[in-house]
Amino acid sequence: MQPIGPKSMPETNRGDWDRDKKGESLRGRPGAFRRWANTSERTHETAPTRRAFMSRFERELDPDGTVPEKERMLRAEAARRAFFAALALKRHQLAMRKKRR
Repeated sequence: MQPIGPKSMPETNRGDWDRDKKGESLRGRPGAFRRWANTSERTHETAPTRRAFMSRFERELDPDGTVPEKERMLRAEAARRAFFAALALKRHQLAMRKKRR
């Protein structure tokens, strides 16, 4: 397979491509697609990351660990939903600002 990414590009054409967010995303996508093509159990592979992400909300809501686990999990799930709702709102506001230009 032919190499993909900045190393396969001639040195003179690279410029600011390494620091460009779009280029960063495009550079990472082939590897991500290859990984998922070779992974049979995706849920198992992403479980540690999902647990770490949820633990962030648990720590924010119960830093001392005094709330019972079941209640802490319910609160963490609500905090996660609030987090993504806030992201969706910000994305919508940005889209509206861009639309007005």
